[in-house]
Amino acid sequence: MLNNTQIRYCLDHMGEMFPDAHCELNHSNPFELVIAVALSAQCTDVLVNKVTKTLFEKYKTPKDYLRVPLEELQNDIRSIGLYRNKAKNIQNLCRIVLDEYNGEIPTDRDELTKLPGVGRKTANVVVSVAYNVPAIAVDTHVERVSKRLGICRWKDSVLEVEKTLMKKVPKEEWSVTHHRLIFFGRYHCKAQNPQCPSCPLVELCREGKKRMKGQVAVNG
Repeated sequence: MLNNTQIRYCLDHMGEMFPDAHCELNHSNPFELVIAVALSAQCTDVLVNKVTKTLFEKYKTPKDYLRVPLEELQNDIRSIGLYRNKAKNIQNLCRIVLDEYNGEIPTDRDELTKLPGVGRKTANVVVSVAYNVPAIAVDTHVERVSKRLGICRWKDSVLEVEKTLMKKVPKEEWSVTHHRLIFFGRYHCKAQNPQCPSCPLVELCREGKKRMKGQVAVNG
C-alpha cells in the first residue's frame, strides 16, 4: 500500500499529465447532467454525447420527457445499452423531480440517490460537477487505478475505495482528483493495455512493476 507521500507524488504527476481533466459528458445544466450520467452506466461518454446531442434539443425540461410515450423515448436512446430500463428510469425520475422537487434537481447527494437510475456514483458526479460540492465518484477507472497503484486494497468494495480516497486526498482536491483519476485510467492506465513502459508512476505501482517483470521475462 502506498503511504501518504507516495500518494501525493502520484496525484501531482496525474495533475501534470492531465491538467485539464474534467467531466466529458456534454450538458448545459444540472438536469441535463443527471440525464447524461444516468445514460452513461455501462456505456462510454463518447456514445452518450452522440445521443444527447439530439436528445437535449428535443427534451428541455422534465415535462418534455413525460409528454411522449415510453416507446418514443426508448427509440430516441436505442443506441445506448440498457435503453429500455434507462428510458423508464428517466421518465420516473422526471415525474419525481416535478412532484417532489418543484422541477429542480436536488443539491443533496442523499436526495439525489432517491431518484430512479441515480446511484451513489451518479449523485457524486452531479453534486461535484453541477454544484461544486467536494466529492469523489468511483467509476471503473477510479477503482482500477486506485487498486493498481496500491492506494486501495484489491478486495475493497466501491464504497470502501471512495472512503479511502476521501481519507487520503485533501477534501478541497476531491473533485479534481476524481477527474484526474478518470483521465489517467481512460487514456493512460487502460484496462486492457496500460502504458506501463512510459508511466512515470511505474516504480510505485505494484501492478505496473509486476507487468514490467512479466514483459522482461517474456522478452528475455
